[in-house]
Amino acid sequence: MGRKRRPTTPIDTIWEVPDTLWEQVIAPLLEDFYPPARTGRPRVDLRRVLNGVLYQMRTGCQWNRLPAQFGSDSSVHRWFQRFVRDGLLATIWAALVDQCDQLGGVQWQWQAADGVLGKARFGGMKSAKTPRIGANRAASAVC
Repeated sequence: MGRKRRPTTPIDTIWEVPDTLWEQVIAPLLEDFYPPARTGRPRVDLRRVLNGVLYQMRTGCQWNRLPAQFGSDSSVHRWFQRFVRDGLLATIWAALVDQCDQLGGVQWQWQAADGVLGKARFGGMKSAKTPRIGANRAASAVC
């Protein structure tokens, strides 16, 4: 037996975190995981960082090709790695999916798997040696 769905109109694709979700769910999570330091250099705006992560995940662009509106691409990537390492990205992603589900934006019966195939630039299997056809009969220059 599946989930009981209420009739709703689908929402547009989320490209940025909505204000209510940011204020009620995500900002408190970030404050708990990464409390602001009293001294030192001010950190980047984590909302811009998260929007940059969402943009990269939605478009699949390279990290160094993020639009300037998200700030430094290296900072966005560094925070993304930190979110993943600390397990926070899965929590944020679950909150985003839950929010979209409440608005009718998640189609649970539809699933897709995506992959990119490319050549292995620095790895992969080495090809086998080509066997010699006959003995080398050429005279050596050393003799």
